[in-house]
Amino acid sequence: MSHDSTAHDAQPQIDPDDAAEAVVPYIPYVIPLVGAIMMFLLAFIAVNMA
Repeated sequence: MSHDSTAHDAQPQIDPDDAAEAVVPYIPYVIPLVGAIMMFLLAFIAVNMA
């Protein structure tokens, strides 16, 4: 049997301009910030409704 080593060992090419890959390093900062903003807005709405 013949074995084509390039068919199975090839790594997928990652597009350097991929938007999802560009955002990944910022996720640990963005999620808590958005959570804090949401909590502030929900508390603001609750105080105004009371």
